[in-house]
Amino acid sequence: MMYVTRRTHFSAAHRLFNPTFTNEKNEAVFDKCNNPHGHGHNYTLDVTVKGIPDPETGYVIDLKKLRDIIEEHLIDKVDHKHLNFDVDFLQGIIPTAENICLCFWQILEPQITEGTLHCIKLFESENNFVEYFGEPVTIKRYDVSHSTVSIQTL
Repeated sequence: MMYVTRRTHFSAAHRLFNPTFTNEKNEAVFDKCNNPHGHGHNYTLDVTVKGIPDPETGYVIDLKKLRDIIEEHLIDKVDHKHLNFDVDFLQGIIPTAENICLCFWQILEPQITEGTLHCIKLFESENNFVEYFGEPVTIKRYDVSHSTVSIQTL
């Protein structure tokens, strides 16, 4: 088994805010990340695919194809955006690095047809990152306009 990783970067703003919390609780839980106008990160995204190299090409996955998949399905949608407002697939989800990884996995996994998606690693900073390997996780999606909460297992 071999592991192939493509690294890319994007910049985005977000606000960590739970609409079911009071303002005081949001401030206590999310601290500076609860800034009403959001705050930004220069993210680094590593996408790792595992597999056996194709004997004809020597590739687990063609890195140009992987780059294009990541760009088309993720980066073009999140780069220089406010994740809470501008990104359809994150609507109603608290955009923590953990939840972003879950959503990225859901988008990328069906697009990768050479090898198997193994890991998504998202860096918010040099020292803070999340790794996700595709295990089912339950998250909440909030619909503030209708005061509803849906629970999804991704």
